[in-house]
Amino acid sequence: MRKMVHYLTEQRGRPNSTDYRIYLKTSDGKYISPFHDIPLYVADEQDCVVPPKKMKMNGIIFNMVVEVPRWSNAKMEIATKEPLNPIRQDVKKGKLRYVANVFPHKGYIWNYGALPQTWEDPKHTDKETMCCGDNDPIDVCEIGSKVCVTGQVIQVKVLGILGLIDEGETDWKVIAINVEDPDSSSLNSIEDVRKIKPGHLEATVDWFKKYKVPDGKPENQFAFNGQFKDKDFAIEVIKSTHSYWKALVMRKKMKDDEIVCQNSSLCDSPFKCSDEEASAVVETTAEYGEPLPVSPEVDKWHFL
Repeated sequence: MRKMVHYLTEQRGRPNSTDYRIYLKTSDGKYISPFHDIPLYVADEQDCVVPPKKMKMNGIIFNMVVEVPRWSNAKMEIATKEPLNPIRQDVKKGKLRYVANVFPHKGYIWNYGALPQTWEDPKHTDKETMCCGDNDPIDVCEIGSKVCVTGQVIQVKVLGILGLIDEGETDWKVIAINVEDPDSSSLNSIEDVRKIKPGHLEATVDWFKKYKVPDGKPENQFAFNGQFKDKDFAIEVIKSTHSYWKALVMRKKMKDDEIVCQNSSLCDSPFKCSDEEASAVVETTAEYGEPLPVSPEVDKWHFL
């Protein structure tokens, strides 16, 4: 169990297996959904961890849930269709998913994660991309110098956004920086990234373009010819996905194949559960165990 600011992570199941899960808790031990219960805006938190002076300097600050640490390959993600939405490794055809090392990159080249309380609605056609949403929280590439850990909740400021078209779906990629990063005060726009971190944006486009090619899929396409949009544009996209999320958690009914909206903090949501009900969800999962032996079929570099 690791303490992340004022959130805790609890591991369940066996690492590197399909039953491994990371649940999030508040500092007083109450289980929460990283999708629904962590505020999108840091200013909305009762126990704000960012000093007011820094809030004023950086403008709007968002919470980010880290799913994949930089340089790692396991495709960890918020399980949107499981109760309490723990973080788990994606599975395809019964096998754990990893991203390939596409030369010259090693794994994910940023801390990769999601903004809580956002949702790219698959029934909404984006007027900019002319494609529907991908049915997930909006993705974030955090470009700071620190390597984070899965389940960590960090505070970020948005710098810009990239419009990825992934297999015909809109899949926005927010570019952000941890407010605690040494370069944070110098990075306030997408143009600042070009000046202070030369080559980083080009590498990001290259990575998203090619990362599925080793799996036999074609290169991904982009809106705006792969050009990054600025901070103001990005914040408007985030606001729209936040509004779609609000509608999602306020529905009266939830179908079996839809996103699970169980939460422990949204008083007006019909899916709000008690602390006891949340604890019962976690108790049904396997307790944290020792890692399984690494299969010879798994690339050893995934675990370095």
